[in-house]
Amino acid sequence: MMPSQDLLVGQPQRLFGLAPVAGPSTRLLVLGSFPGAASLARQQYYAHAQNHFWKILQALWPAQPLPEVADYAGRCRWLLARGLGLWDVYASCERAGSLDSAIRKAEINDFAALLRRCPQLCLIAHNGGESFRQSHGIAALGLPVCKLPSTSAANASWRFERKLAAWHEVVESAGLL
Repeated sequence: MMPSQDLLVGQPQRLFGLAPVAGPSTRLLVLGSFPGAASLARQQYYAHAQNHFWKILQALWPAQPLPEVADYAGRCRWLLARGLGLWDVYASCERAGSLDSAIRKAEINDFAALLRRCPQLCLIAHNGGESFRQSHGIAALGLPVCKLPSTSAANASWRFERKLAAWHEVVESAGLL
């Protein structure tokens, strides 16, 4: 007998992440853990309206307006023009919901291949604790890594201003400000 659809709701599923947003001029690669449900549904990094990621970036470059939310391709070009890249630590995982704590059976992305596409890459920044848990393997590539406070709304212990200050320091250290 097949389980009812109701029993399957909330069960972990094998999910696959997004392609990297990176290129030859990428100097700073920001790594999340794995896209949340809203990001996967829209096929866009940091698509959840409550995530501070895009708001922080706009605050770092206030004179250079970020394209509207609906223009995701424009936002990606905006990032690349500033030497930023985006990806996630995990290529795929099993997870019910969007919380990092629910990630199971994760597979790591191929960072060596990405490094070959980004010859100017000089720093890798982990957006949050789950991403940073994999920093030892990524540091083996020979690049410095740092931990940033998560831009997720779930990271309520850090006020926006405190997150912004930490992000400013890292972006500046990569020579992008």
